[in-house]
Amino acid sequence: MNLVTAHDYAWIRTSPVFRHMTGSGYTLTLIRGRAPREVLRVMEAEPRGTAVGTAGLIEAGDAHRAEVDDDYWDESYVVGAFSVPGENGDWTLVLGFDGGLGIAARCVETLSKGGRVVAHSTNGGKPIHLFHWFEDGELRTTFEGPSARDGSTPDELVPPLREVGFPLTFEGEHDESAPDVDRKAAVLALAERLTGVRVTESLLQDATYELGLVPEQPAEEWTGVVIDITDAHGERLYREWTYEEIATASDRARAEADAPVVITYNGPPALDHSEHGTGE
Repeated sequence: MNLVTAHDYAWIRTSPVFRHMTGSGYTLTLIRGRAPREVLRVMEAEPRGTAVGTAGLIEAGDAHRAEVDDDYWDESYVVGAFSVPGENGDWTLVLGFDGGLGIAARCVETLSKGGRVVAHSTNGGKPIHLFHWFEDGELRTTFEGPSARDGSTPDELVPPLREVGFPLTFEGEHDESAPDVDRKAAVLALAERLTGVRVTESLLQDATYELGLVPEQPAEEWTGVVIDITDAHGERLYREWTYEEIATASDRARAEADAPVVITYNGPPALDHSEHGTGE
């Protein structure tokens, strides 16, 4: 039984590699039963040769950013992939300094068919830390804060979440009485429990990566907006607006802005000359 906890990943707080990952934004994905080149093909990534270690991966990413003149709006990025042993066979580890964009959902669904995909990411700005577990093409559990889970089986991971150190009750709610934990370290421990892959600094630093340039993904049509925020105390704010509600509100605001402006002037009352003598 894998008894790894957040404590086993305390190294991330003194790691130059992990500091770069969180500073620039990253996605680390583990895929069971798929070879690195197959993963890159499914991601529609253009082959870019190989690189030794994270230093080589960073150099390849920097070279690509120079090619696009550091265009802020260009969301293409370089990823590196290599094979690593884990639970029930070999896994492919994919690392990208992608600002937390992550592998497109349709690709992850394909890659997890008949297997498992586990991914975690950080956006590098005002940090958003996400976790995803896919099984056989289905998103089983995803969360930013562990007490606000989503997916087809959002509560299945409650026992291992508690075991790796997250402050949760048996029902999966935030536990005010439990000690807090390094949540990123706990996420890495959770990923290891689901994959059997122990991620270490030397593993990332010394691997030979198959490189691929992932193109920008086409924008998807949106049907609504969801605000789902959980604060440090586990209090959740959830609000959803449909496209129709937003369009109606936008039309109303536009009509109010275009309406003519009527200005009235409230001057002093006119003098009643009948009440004030003319002096005659």
